[in-house]
This record gives sequence, C-alpha cells and structure tokens, in this order.
Amino acid sequence: MQVFEIDLGAHETRRRAEVLRALGPDWDPAAVLAEEEAAYGLLYSGLDRAQRTVYDLLVREGVLAER
Repeated sequence: MQVFEIDLGAHETRRRAEVLRALGPDWDPAAVLAEEEAAYGLLYSGLDRAQRTVYDLLVREGVLAER
C-alpha cells in the first residue's frame, strides 16, 4: 500500500504569499476597512420608518451587527 501525503502547511504559506502578491504593494488594509465602514454607513442611512423597523428587528435577532 502506497501512502500519499500532502504538506498543507507549505501549501497554505504559498497561497497566502500569492494572495498578497496579487493585492500588490499599494494595498492598504486600514484604508480598505475605513472604506468598508463608510459603505455600511451609507447602506443603512436614509431608511424610512418601515425599513428602520426591519433593520432594528434584524439587529435584535443578531442577523446584522449593531452600529
């Protein structure tokens, strides 16, 4: 019987390095997070009364994070 083994640790290290290489040197994770937070702010701004009620329900039920 032949044993087949794969070193997943080495594979994961290579995969992560390739992801970072693809993102490029200009990738700024802090700026990306700030832009994402701003987008969420816009997404839930300007809700009418019915939409706000649904939003509040989703927050109470844990579907959406409270902001």
